[in-house]
Amino acid sequence: MPVVDQPLAAANAAAASFAALEAKLDYLDPADVELVRRAYRFADRAHLGQMRHNGEPYITHPIAVAAQVAEWKLDAPALMAALLHDAMEDCGVTKADLLEQFGAPVAELVDGLTKLDKLQFSTREEGQAESFRKMLLAMARDVRVILIKLADRTHNMRTMGDMPRSKWGRISTETLEIYAPIAHRLGLNQTYRELQDLAFRHLQPWRYAVLTKALHKARQRRRDLIQKVQQEVLAKLHDAGLHAQIVGREKTLYSIYRKMDDKHLSFAQVNDLYGVRVILPNVISCYTALGLLHQLYKPVPGRFKDYIAIPKVNGYQSLHTTLVGPASVNIEFQIRTEAMDLVAEAGVAAHWLYKVGRHDGDSSELGTQWLQSLLDIQNETRDATEFWEHIKVDLVPDAVYVFTPKGQIMALPQGATVVDFAYAIHSNVGDHAVAAKVNGEQVPLRSELHNGDVIEIITAPVSTPNPAWLGFVRTGRARSRIRSHLKSLAQDESRDLGEKLLAQALRAEGVGQPPGHESTDKPLWDKLLRFTGNRTREEMMTDIGLGKRSASMVAKRLVTMLAAQGVRPDALMLTHARYTAHENLSQGAVILDGAENTSIKYATCCRPIPGDGVLGYLGRGEGLVVHTDECAVARRLQHKDAERFITVAWADEPVRTFEAGVVVTVVNGKGVLARVAAAMAAAEADIVHLGMTDEAAQEALDLRFVINVRDRAHLDTVLRQLRRTQSVLRAGRVTPTP
Repeated sequence: MPVVDQPLAAANAAAASFAALEAKLDYLDPADVELVRRAYRFADRAHLGQMRHNGEPYITHPIAVAAQVAEWKLDAPALMAALLHDAMEDCGVTKADLLEQFGAPVAELVDGLTKLDKLQFSTREEGQAESFRKMLLAMARDVRVILIKLADRTHNMRTMGDMPRSKWGRISTETLEIYAPIAHRLGLNQTYRELQDLAFRHLQPWRYAVLTKALHKARQRRRDLIQKVQQEVLAKLHDAGLHAQIVGREKTLYSIYRKMDDKHLSFAQVNDLYGVRVILPNVISCYTALGLLHQLYKPVPGRFKDYIAIPKVNGYQSLHTTLVGPASVNIEFQIRTEAMDLVAEAGVAAHWLYKVGRHDGDSSELGTQWLQSLLDIQNETRDATEFWEHIKVDLVPDAVYVFTPKGQIMALPQGATVVDFAYAIHSNVGDHAVAAKVNGEQVPLRSELHNGDVIEIITAPVSTPNPAWLGFVRTGRARSRIRSHLKSLAQDESRDLGEKLLAQALRAEGVGQPPGHESTDKPLWDKLLRFTGNRTREEMMTDIGLGKRSASMVAKRLVTMLAAQGVRPDALMLTHARYTAHENLSQGAVILDGAENTSIKYATCCRPIPGDGVLGYLGRGEGLVVHTDECAVARRLQHKDAERFITVAWADEPVRTFEAGVVVTVVNGKGVLARVAAAMAAAEADIVHLGMTDEAAQEALDLRFVINVRDRAHLDTVLRQLRRTQSVLRAGRVTPTP
């Protein structure tokens, strides 16, 4: 940070004084103003000697942030946090210091704003995600955090010209991708527009300058037109007895640039540069004014939107209509009440700005549903980067509005599916969803929703989330809930497998059952956990099931500890367990019945089915993988890692079908695929996947199927049926190549 001489610092003293802020605090009680003054003095001392890039004392930045917060009429704790927001990060002030000086509310706000610079992260992106995670979680508990953060970013963008040019791109891109969408999501329209334009100015200065010049010329040409429209509208409304305030509105430079870029237009082709805002005393007046405007100018078909009846996700309410004005120029009109106008510009900040309580549109509850959902997501997501990916999904404010069967309106992101709707209703509804009806018709769960759809979710108590849902859900809440369930399921099954493996390993050592959960056995388990390095018995069992820890090694240690307590192995059991030619069989066999989900996987290289000879490979961290005993991949693994193989065996009556690979060589011709599929159906085999070689012009080609069969005998039946089918030359099972 550059250091300047004392005379220059003295010259900047006026900008760094509390008086610059105090003039904006007239809405606070004198006692609150005194609290803010105390925070200013503390921050001034903390930042003493620090300078900004332009040579001004650093304290001018916290004062400017607090001034913006004061514009939103936030309370004293928020103003104090704005003044202190860099104290912990830059000045060595601790949270305990702030707690002692200013109390818990202010300390929590500042802590929520502080970056996690003191922690070590493997990548810059990971550190950034962790910072945003902390900031967003603090926001979910107290929205003032994000308001202060946005004020901080706005002032930094306003003074970007003083920073090194090398930082412009990164900071401006971050502003466009993260902070501007958050401002929009919270309804802070004025801040959103300013952040976009400032970022555009520093990312693409040449284009910004060209568009500024073009807009200035257009403004000169259209000034008379806009004035004429305002006068005609005001006269029309006045004649009808409506007291209205008319405000001209200009499209921002960034939105003009985006429209030109997205639609490949020239500046002259952008015909909605200007708009007119009509502000009226109440909702009835808004609809009356809409009718009068449609009489005055011709409306453009398809360009009317009623956001009063159905507000946007961020609380925005207004009537939008585009009319053909004088000289055939399209002009967009926004018709709203004063309260709606305040919400449109200040969003969540209107909660403090407008103290009437539950006014039009209930904007005092702005954004709270989305903010609260951040906590729900955090409860199910422990990884910072994953959390941030969930949040970014929900930042886009474009929404579809759908109805529950009882007529309740729900807003979901564009492209949301039936599963997103189910999780938006309640986590349990999403978890147990099996089918859905949209507008009375049965639809797949992956169906996208459209405005006005009425959705009914059909649930079943035995149903659980499907991993395939992750491929199409759009909301962070649904994605995090599905992932959480799958992780929990994998852990439960791995723990059960671990208990089974440990019990078998103990039997191989001559111990019939592991010690129980009684208090007398607790010291034994505590000692074993110290040996394995696990915190709980459940964690140790999960590690054994995942292959992170050897069941045999843990069993031997437990037997040694039991022997120290006088418990001797059962000689008969020990003799029986070791009476085998293959040492791996001493652990007994894990029984495969197909009921396992994630703890036991069937290798896709050889696709074992009941009746095949099988081996179990306990991979490191991936659970038990089952191969056929003839599989070339398994043989290579056995050669390198023999001690990780355990014996597995098929149950007498598996509870489901299994996948098998089949290759069918056919004479190329019309209808051959249909005949092959019919033969499989006749043999009661379901086709899971079909692939074929790219040899359409050849006389013979291979069709590769993955089919569901009950066992090896069923597969033999399918292959016999195929070989008897017309046009089939050969049919056989796919075997992995060595």
